Amino acid sequence: MIEKIHLSILREISRTGSLTAAANKLSLTQSALSHSMKKLERQHNINLWLKDGRNIRLTEAGSYLLEQANRLLPQFERIDETLRQFANNEKGSLGVGMECHPCYQWLLKVVQPFLAQSPGVDIDVKQRFQFGGMAALFNYDIDLLITPDPIQKERIVFEPVFPYELVLVVSQQNPLAAMTAIQPLQLTDQTLLTYPVETARLDIFQQFLLPAQCMPKLHKTLEATDIILQMVAANRGVAAMPKWLALEYANTLPITVIRLGDSGIHKHIYVGYRKQEKLNKHIQTFITLAKSSGEALAVAD
Repeated sequence: MIEKIHLSILREISRTGSLTAAANKLSLTQSALSHSMKKLERQHNINLWLKDGRNIRLTEAGSYLLEQANRLLPQFERIDETLRQFANNEKGSLGVGMECHPCYQWLLKVVQPFLAQSPGVDIDVKQRFQFGGMAALFNYDIDLLITPDPIQKERIVFEPVFPYELVLVVSQQNPLAAMTAIQPLQLTDQTLLTYPVETARLDIFQQFLLPAQCMPKLHKTLEATDIILQMVAANRGVAAMPKWLALEYANTLPITVIRLGDSGIHKHIYVGYRKQEKLNKHIQTFITLAKSSGEALAVAD
């Protein structure tokens, strides 16, 4: 059976031109090298090289095997190096699933320091789960799930990253802008702009409007936070957003933040991962940075 050492021997013989030099390069005795290759020749009933005085001339079979050695050995070497990097936590890929549309801006604040601290480790962000993030986590499609609505499962750990308040964002031209808090009935003559998420997953509906048996005059969906808030600024509708995110845009857009109800709607962002990977260095680095970033946002909020 062909082994990696056979390929290495042929490559070194081609490079150095002699059995002795090849054996030295591979830290083998010349007899061990010869014995290994003769055994391979007997197994396949072939000759790999012929001696021509002091020179070595590869046979057709030997030339074929050398070609394969030059193709395959670099791949083996990359595999060995990659495994070494995995062993030293120097390499890997972290799949992050998002069940929080407005959290993308916050995630960018975590990704940059994570990549700086984890050279060789890539991040792959996935949002298109149609809110099947838990299934993606169970199926190893992702390593982390960022969500404001954790589902407790035995094999999954959810760690709170930071608290936030969900608020209503309106144009400064909107009559509601003069208020510090609003009630559900006051949205019945408004156009509500949301992300393209089913109503059952939208807190503005589930925790504010529906319990009061109220609905907005019109409900429109848009995918991008920037576009939603541009529409709000132009007084084309109102939107529910995390307060920290709305305040970031309030510096450049004519928008106002209003509390939903007398007590407000208070939420947490959670990071979920498989319990068996609690000691994964990349996951713990991400969570530490996420909490640090979240603390800064909470203070600003």
